[in-house]
Amino acid sequence: MELDDHSTEMLPSNWGRWGIDDEIGTLNLITDDVRARAVAEARVGTSVSLAMPVDPASMMGGPFAPPTPSSPPVLQAMLYTGAPPMAMAEVLIMSPHHAGLTHLDAVVHVPVDGEIYPGRPLADAVDAGGVRHGSTAAFADGVVTRGVLLDLSPGSRLPSAHPVTGADFDAAERRIGVHVEPGDALVVRGGWSATRDMGEPMPGMTLDAIAWMHERDVAVYAGDIGDAHPPVDRQLPMPLHQVGLARLGMPLVDLADVDELSTVCDGLGRWTFLLTLAPLRLRGATGVPVNPLAIF
Repeated sequence: MELDDHSTEMLPSNWGRWGIDDEIGTLNLITDDVRARAVAEARVGTSVSLAMPVDPASMMGGPFAPPTPSSPPVLQAMLYTGAPPMAMAEVLIMSPHHAGLTHLDAVVHVPVDGEIYPGRPLADAVDAGGVRHGSTAAFADGVVTRGVLLDLSPGSRLPSAHPVTGADFDAAERRIGVHVEPGDALVVRGGWSATRDMGEPMPGMTLDAIAWMHERDVAVYAGDIGDAHPPVDRQLPMPLHQVGLARLGMPLVDLADVDELSTVCDGLGRWTFLLTLAPLRLRGATGVPVNPLAIF
């Protein structure tokens, strides 16, 4: 994937910041002090999931076919052990980057100009045998940090094809009186759904928004606004993935469902919380399904 007319020298980047062998990117910003501050956010015990619900589709009754963008993200075949059955089990087949599945992107997921974070040649990181650098192995210890919800359109939704900028984040901060700090997880609500609103021109992140995240040293991004299709910037169609993930090394919780989180935040009058991600300890993949939990 090329960055079109944008000069790579002018793009926000963390290449070299933590060394050429680094694989965890902005997760380096989540220090022990940041985690301790985050745990202090859990004061009343309320827990909210940021994952979209998934209903597996049966693989039985027809020829096998892997998940496609238009099919359910998870296929299921039931297994029985013994006769009569002594236990129930199943085989699940899923596509981690499916548009109907909340997932965590590893930094290897999107190369730019033949390289991946933090400037490693793609050919050195991935071959037909799997991923050797920048994979989901980086998520082995999970993620524990403070989450901050910035609702860009409280009680409503952003206009169609709205280009999200740093000014939108500044305005949301002023409304709630919270400042995003280094090591925080930025959670954004725009009021759109990748599944519900797929046929409409959705709002999308701009390079200016990614530069704001870089300036604030955001460790993780999650939200219902991502890279729009069609893009809001045709010269840089996927700034969140091409720059945020590939150049900042910022893991992305793609396709988060934040409507319930927004309701809880509004009811509690709090927009900060403990955010935990504990994905499957799966090595050598480009992404993994995840169930983010916001705990108040």
